[in-house]
Amino acid sequence: MSKKSSLDRGILAQAVKESFTKLDPRVMWKNPVMLVVEILAVLTTYFTIRDIAVGRAGDFWFDGQIALWLWITVLFANFAEALAEGRGKAQADTLRKTKSETIAKKISGGKTEGISASALRKDDVVLVETGDIIPGDGEVIEGIASVDESAITGESAPVIRESGGDRSSVTGGTKVLSDWIKVRITANPGETFLDRMISLVEGAKRQKTPNEIALTILLIGLTIVFLLAVATLEPYAIYSGATLSIPVLAALMVCLIPTTIGGLLSAIGIAGMDRLLKRNVLAMSGRAVEAAGDVGVLLLDKTGTITLGNRMATEFVPAPGVSPEKLADAAQLSSLADETPEGRSIVILAKEKYNLRERDINSLGAEFIPFSAHTRMSGVNLQGREIRKGAMDSIEKYLREKGETLAPGVKAAVESIAKKGGTPLVVAEDGQALGVIYLKDVVKGGINERFAQLRRMGIKTVMITGDNPLTAAAIAAEAGVDDFLAEATPENKLTLIREYQGKGNLVAMTGDGTNDAPALAQSDVGVAMNSGTQAAKEAGNMVDLDSNPTKLIEIVEIGKQLLMTRGALTTFSIANDVAKYFAIIPALFVVTYPELGTLNIMHLATAQSAILSAVIFNALIIIALVPLALRGIAYRPLGANAILKRNLLIYGLGGLIAPFIGIKLIDMLLVALGLS
Repeated sequence: MSKKSSLDRGILAQAVKESFTKLDPRVMWKNPVMLVVEILAVLTTYFTIRDIAVGRAGDFWFDGQIALWLWITVLFANFAEALAEGRGKAQADTLRKTKSETIAKKISGGKTEGISASALRKDDVVLVETGDIIPGDGEVIEGIASVDESAITGESAPVIRESGGDRSSVTGGTKVLSDWIKVRITANPGETFLDRMISLVEGAKRQKTPNEIALTILLIGLTIVFLLAVATLEPYAIYSGATLSIPVLAALMVCLIPTTIGGLLSAIGIAGMDRLLKRNVLAMSGRAVEAAGDVGVLLLDKTGTITLGNRMATEFVPAPGVSPEKLADAAQLSSLADETPEGRSIVILAKEKYNLRERDINSLGAEFIPFSAHTRMSGVNLQGREIRKGAMDSIEKYLREKGETLAPGVKAAVESIAKKGGTPLVVAEDGQALGVIYLKDVVKGGINERFAQLRRMGIKTVMITGDNPLTAAAIAAEAGVDDFLAEATPENKLTLIREYQGKGNLVAMTGDGTNDAPALAQSDVGVAMNSGTQAAKEAGNMVDLDSNPTKLIEIVEIGKQLLMTRGALTTFSIANDVAKYFAIIPALFVVTYPELGTLNIMHLATAQSAILSAVIFNALIIIALVPLALRGIAYRPLGANAILKRNLLIYGLGGLIAPFIGIKLIDMLLVALGLS
């Protein structure tokens, strides 16, 4: 999936075009603050035209400049939103290319017929063979195949899809690379996963989140308050003998209402979803992204999230009277043909710990014995040596057949490893047990630090595993999670989530199987793996296209970044209004009440210059903050109080200081150019 920059020329050009398209009041009403600015811009334009009609050249020049900058303010706000949407639409265009018309091999009445993929309906069965494009979302009901899902996930490595289990879900638009599968279609045209992706990334149907709605209500409230305040200035001015024109009152109104955050609010929300999409996570709604920022409990699956996902050899435990080097040599030889992660780890451990170089399989002339579910052993025969490795009971049976027994020391080592939550593999050679290989779940490097980081953010981490409590406790302690749920069943997960939610926590979890669906649906942020079942993807409100369970931590960070960005820019916007007040109010009444000149702390040149400078700054600050709204505030794992203090210090104080500097510089420029 292409990752286009927000500065791509095509996206910029389209955003400029849509800045004008969005001037339609039917679109603008969704952003009440900017709708008010547009109405004031129309009103000011009317008075500018009237100035021309009655021959007021001086008023025309001043009123015309106010009208121009009010229109620019609206356009800049529209541009910010269009730019955020444009990045999603560019990605949607890329996705649309995967929806080229495909011929499906529909199976009906035992016969196969070629039909258009668009004619497929739910529950139809299709045959997909090597080189074919999978015509629609579905479940594999027969066969096994290697599938290229790069069109959806952006990952080039093929994946295996087969009937049964948690790897049976396939997505329309992906390609079968080898073998064949029969797929039962699970979605009608227009309802597929790819269709939903296109609709969601375009942002056209993005609904406002509860916090966003609350903030919009606050902005509307402030707008109404300032509207009433400004409306009362006209009769007061008439009473005091001052003159206030409609364009001047419009300028005052626009500068006092929270136009900065009003113009950037939509862009902030859309950009949050876009940041998730860049990490190949599809959020089904803006609510899910926002909820991620308020998560208080994270439920994480052990395998593949906290641990590497495969048990690795960490130690050779020799039997009494056997040297570690002899055990390591036999273990490595028996694993040379074992291509499993566990087998490769045994070879590497022997190489690194005992300097046993990996042998050339072809030159050994060895007969390798592959693992079978029947014998539960594997091994090798070479140069008169017969080496086997496997589970204790299998090796014990193997030794009995040779008239030998398993040494008590080996049994003790097996029991010790099992109690620690590890997997013991016994190695035997020529009727003698040489010792035990200690396989264990290896906790991912740096995961302990990540959990400590989450703890500083006030988030509790809970490991979910099917292991017994003893094993779960050992891994939980090593990983540094706050709690764990052992021998977890779907019912256990659901109950645990409800318990945390009952205490007022927002809960996030990840899953890929049908048995995870109830918990994914119940959790506030449910992240389904794209490689998982259709049931899991339907239940969650996010889909990780890379199927990387550890991405749940990144999702929380992006959600918090969204909330921090919105809070910071809201603080900045309100602080801005305070500073602009000191620019305009003294200028309006200084002629009638010279004493107000003491409030002109910026020493602005004239009343007209003060008003124009404030209006121009008000427009320019929106476009200046667009990159910050799209990129987001740099995330730091701080508590709520620390974040509030930081926002007040940086964006509150910055919002107060910036207008004083900006308005003064614009005032000096207007005077120098003779425009005031």
